[in-house]
Amino acid sequence: MTDRRDPIQARADGSQDLYDVATWEVRSRTDRFAVSIYRGLKFSLRAFVIIAALLIFVAQFALGGFGAVTEPAVGALVLLSALPALGLAWYVRREDATSEEPLELMVATFVLSVLFAGFAGILNTYVGNGVQAIGSGFGTLPLLGLVFMFYLVVGPVEETVKWLAIRLYAYRSDRFDAVIDGAVYGAIAGLGFATIENALYITQNLNAAFLASGNIVGAGSDITAVRALAGPGHVIYSAFAGYYLGLAKFNPENRGPIVVKGLLIAALIHATYNTLVTIVPDLISVLIPGLSPFVVFLGFVIVYDGIFGYILLRKLRRYSHTYRDLHNSPDVSEMNVEKTEYDA
Repeated sequence: MTDRRDPIQARADGSQDLYDVATWEVRSRTDRFAVSIYRGLKFSLRAFVIIAALLIFVAQFALGGFGAVTEPAVGALVLLSALPALGLAWYVRREDATSEEPLELMVATFVLSVLFAGFAGILNTYVGNGVQAIGSGFGTLPLLGLVFMFYLVVGPVEETVKWLAIRLYAYRSDRFDAVIDGAVYGAIAGLGFATIENALYITQNLNAAFLASGNIVGAGSDITAVRALAGPGHVIYSAFAGYYLGLAKFNPENRGPIVVKGLLIAALIHATYNTLVTIVPDLISVLIPGLSPFVVFLGFVIVYDGIFGYILLRKLRRYSHTYRDLHNSPDVSEMNVEKTEYDA
């Protein structure tokens, strides 16, 4: 392994004072001031990101994006649409064989994911529309434009903002003390994103005339069912990215590539889902006339999420089984823990 120390530091026997020569530590007032400035800048950057997300969220309410959620019946539809994602996130949490995650960190991750969804909405709209136009040859091949948008914008952007919801708070906590914790917080981030995305879709698709007539449940039941099926996917994708974020935390020498790998996996699964769900149900409906489009959509979602949910479950169970085996071993301190990472 390459010695990353300075030549002076590598050859020193410990008797020399190498401060400000080849090593550094906090000693002087200037050192302490530099540390304070650095910490302040880091805090300010995190605060800026959160405040910007909060302002976007408030603006969406002010402009009517989520206004109908305040209607009790609409709020109930949103909650119903989030139940499958909630169930899957809870199941991921159950697979964590280590210490229970604190409610504070899970709530914070959920809230940050809800807020950061606004970033995804803006980027998907403005960057995504441009990429779609170029990818389609400015309308010549519309389907190809959608594929470009899903793989280059929607998948990477949405998985990155969910990852950011973990990275800014829970990841920094001492209670984030195991690789598998990343998958748990990833699932919570996916739940938060799915919930606010469902709220947006449901409120935007409810016709004002139906709201006025009071027949909200009838008007929103179809879109609620569709969004309920879409939600678990978000949990699966971000659980993958979160798992690799956890792996990166405990392998700092390869942190960057591990994080990138997790985001690539999540974005690829996400974009592939968006692409196939645009093509496959319509194709099956053409090949099998008379088959309900919703039944086709339901079948596709179950198969797709089932495949990647199973892969995720195997990864989590491999970690948990290894943890239990070593935890119950009398010679834990003398054993070499097998790596828990493998290609998904």
